[in-house]
Amino acid sequence: MRIALVDPAHPMLQQRLEKAGHTCIALHVLSVKEQAHLRPTLEGVVVRSKRIDAAFMDQCPKLRFIARVGAGLENIDVAHAERKGIVVLNSPEGNRDGVGESCVMLLLALMKSLVPANMSVRAGLWPREALRGTDLSGKTVGIIGYGQMGSSFAEKLAGFGVRVLAHDKYKTGFTGGIVQESSLDTVVHESDVISLHLPLNGETERYADERFFSTLERPIWFLNTSRGGVVDTKALLDAVDRGRVIAAALDVLEFERPELDGLDRSADPHTFDRLLRHDRILLTPHIAGVTHEGKYKMADVLATKIIDLFPHATT
Repeated sequence: MRIALVDPAHPMLQQRLEKAGHTCIALHVLSVKEQAHLRPTLEGVVVRSKRIDAAFMDQCPKLRFIARVGAGLENIDVAHAERKGIVVLNSPEGNRDGVGESCVMLLLALMKSLVPANMSVRAGLWPREALRGTDLSGKTVGIIGYGQMGSSFAEKLAGFGVRVLAHDKYKTGFTGGIVQESSLDTVVHESDVISLHLPLNGETERYADERFFSTLERPIWFLNTSRGGVVDTKALLDAVDRGRVIAAALDVLEFERPELDGLDRSADPHTFDRLLRHDRILLTPHIAGVTHEGKYKMADVLATKIIDLFPHATT
């Protein structure tokens, strides 16, 4: 099969596909004209952050699969792919450990005031009492979305002496160990910590909105390492200012550009500036799953899925 690499990926992915007899084309190094010329010949596409829309697919009449190096599929028109009989693959298994570990790191950083503590010492201050932390042990952690990332976070919490409530609209039967399958109401009303692990789609856009935060039973620590668009940033900031959220850690932002290569404040400059100034919001640049090991594993998982589905190099 002729497989296009639309974005750079770990070289092992191309090596495995070519060893299996497939032909890989680094589309991302070619000119727009060269890319357009090759599209009618493509049978597979491997993508990371670039957009694969209906127009792209329609220009590839031989296309049999689209494979995303990563978890989310919001940059792929999945509905159009399904209509055309194109298989869509992803590889969330590859960076689940990175995301799970990052969630623990972000949560502890919030609860122990790690960032202000570091800044205080560097400023020549020693405010021990002002930065007295909170123990994670004994708390109830609510996980919304119990796929690869949510379950990884739960696994990493196993040694912290916490109770874990997990809610997933599309999955059941996962109670076990410290994890208790729960309704959304139970998670919202009984959690001390809430962490979102949701895909971004029409159903989840601005999932954590003003209504969501208004239903909280007690002040919480809030995490989002899924997609920025599942949180209404203004509603979150209001919730922090009103004491409904003690502090929040966001690895993903509503203001991210679609290519995941930076931020765009133009949609709501006031909220953007307010977010960057807020001292109870911890921000990282969409790196929860960005690890050396994760890069390799995502490519390896995806190569296996492609080869298992299309073991023969020719159609």
